[in-house]
Amino acid sequence: MSDPAPQGIRLQKVLAAAGVASRRRCEELMADGHVEVNGEIVTQMGARVDPATDVIRVDGVRLPPPSDHAYLVLNKPRGVVSTMADENGRPDLSGLLADRADRLFHVGRLDTDTSGLLVLTNDGDLAHRLAHPSFEITKTYVALVEGSVPDRLGRVLAAGVDLDDGPAVVDRFVVKDRGQARSLVELDIHMGRNRIVRRLLDAVGHPVVELTRTAFGPLRLGGLQVGRLRDLSRDELGALFDSVGPS
Repeated sequence: MSDPAPQGIRLQKVLAAAGVASRRRCEELMADGHVEVNGEIVTQMGARVDPATDVIRVDGVRLPPPSDHAYLVLNKPRGVVSTMADENGRPDLSGLLADRADRLFHVGRLDTDTSGLLVLTNDGDLAHRLAHPSFEITKTYVALVEGSVPDRLGRVLAAGVDLDDGPAVVDRFVVKDRGQARSLVELDIHMGRNRIVRRLLDAVGHPVVELTRTAFGPLRLGGLQVGRLRDLSRDELGALFDSVGPS
């Protein structure tokens, strides 16, 4: 009886197919200890892996599993409803995705009057995990608020503010610009409750004039223009999978 065929795909082939480098260069990366699989450094050239289930990293950066799914970032304009079809006829996401043949849906949502980073995908499993409160994905917002924000406000927000649906805590708070009438602030928050940033800043006496989400977990809006979208890079996608656990 012949020996059964080896299981999995050679690691260097997986790395090369993912665009890490040429096959030869991937072998050098393995030999030099830059590649790990499921937390273990792998230097053996004959090592085989299942890229769909094994967690592969190069210099600590996760390689996303191969997928036919789409993963994108949209810079949602103010005034657009975070839905694919608005029953009231307001501008919605479908108008920004008219050129896409695939059926996409949004991860979480942004208020109609809030602009910024919105994740779009057709990967239902990842979308569910990203939206689940147990993973506590941190979001970054930049807000133009009314009034001159005092330095002590950051400590107040870090200690927690009682809202009508329970206490809310800000993870990081920075005053970027301060004027007598208005101030520009940046904050990190992992809570995903309805209009949480607006309600929080209103509760401490600084109602929001304009609000933009600039980051979602490891993803950054960067220079993406309002109303435009782009595919996630390999490193961004790997980091996004990392943010919701090893699976």
